[in-house]
Amino acid sequence: MTWSAKQYTLFEQQRTRPVRDLVAAIPNTQVRNAVDLGCGPGNSTEVLAERFPHALITGLDSSDDMLADARKRLPALSFELADIGAWNPTQTFDVILANASLQWLPDHATLYPHLISQLSPGGTLAVQTPDNLDEPAHRLAREVAADGPWSSKIGAVKHNERHTASYYYALLAKHCSTVDVWRTTYLHPLADHASVVEWFKASALRPFLAPLNGAEKTAFLGEYQARITQAYPALEDGTVLLPFPRLFIIATR
Repeated sequence: MTWSAKQYTLFEQQRTRPVRDLVAAIPNTQVRNAVDLGCGPGNSTEVLAERFPHALITGLDSSDDMLADARKRLPALSFELADIGAWNPTQTFDVILANASLQWLPDHATLYPHLISQLSPGGTLAVQTPDNLDEPAHRLAREVAADGPWSSKIGAVKHNERHTASYYYALLAKHCSTVDVWRTTYLHPLADHASVVEWFKASALRPFLAPLNGAEKTAFLGEYQARITQAYPALEDGTVLLPFPRLFIIATR
């Protein structure tokens, strides 16, 4: 799969709001260095830099396209191509930010404690992950994948398992002095049902679309949009309110 910074930033304002809420909850005031794991086009890194203007901040991402946009946006900061699943730095950090990135990685039982171990004493891990696998947008993607002529290619596609708030609290409490976990459902006003499809083309639909040829992608998206139209009724002016639950974690070592 490849990432498209252009596609991702179509809804940058809506995608950035959760990370603003997350970064605002970081308790640290004296931050020397911070890292943004899965920085994307730099919108989350920018929020982090605004909160801690005197910190040395680095952004990591596995996509060259995303990093190119991030470097244009924030030329004074450092951005590196890296697999955050294999990230094992030689230094510790006062803040580790992971905004809408860790859900793409498996084995959270190992991953999250590993990230805590990369914090300085008193440092904070700040995580936000979509918590929407049971929402219609995801459920319908799985149904279209299984029902269509492309089922042999994508009928078995699944996103990595995500866990409950209590799971993450219990996992991190053993390694941290404090853990704060909460869930927020954002209601994003989008222009129409086609915009809902465009939103998920940048994220959740990627594993479904990647194996398909051009004609199959067009047919898949057409059927997906038809079902989305039924699942998310539009308001009188055509606006579609997209409910988007997200899970937040602030864990201080």
